[in-house]
Amino acid sequence: MDTVVERELELKLVLSPERSIPVPARLTYRTEDPYAVHITFHIGSDAPVHWTFARDLLVEGVFRPCGHGDVRIWPTKVEARSIICVALTSPDGNALLEVPSAAVAAWVERTLRIVPPGTEAGRLGIDEALAELLAPLPADDLWMSDPWPSDESQDGEG
Repeated sequence: MDTVVERELELKLVLSPERSIPVPARLTYRTEDPYAVHITFHIGSDAPVHWTFARDLLVEGVFRPCGHGDVRIWPTKVEARSIICVALTSPDGNALLEVPSAAVAAWVERTLRIVPPGTEAGRLGIDEALAELLAPLPADDLWMSDPWPSDESQDGEG
């Protein structure tokens, strides 16, 4: 059974050190995709913007700077508020977002209770899928038997 953990948040898109704008977003975690977290940004366009990255990256980013390349996350304080900064890079541009630390930490904790670290692989169902894929079918008995009698004579006739 797939379990979904979601959280609606209002992030801040940092435009400059003095200016930011609110961006509604949704954090989503699905047990059928146990290694990933999904963020959907509602930016007022025809379609929302979706990002997917490793849950471990967000877990670590709550406590210390982490990430390389397209997604980097680090905790900090702004005006005595604890926040998590998320820097996203794509061919379309860069974005720096500020996320409320307590809300993200609570959401991450919920995902970790549902699928503890190290148990993600068991949620993928790889062993069951392989067993099903490799299980013999009734038609396999026909395939394994020789559909044509041997050309060699059984009684030495020839």
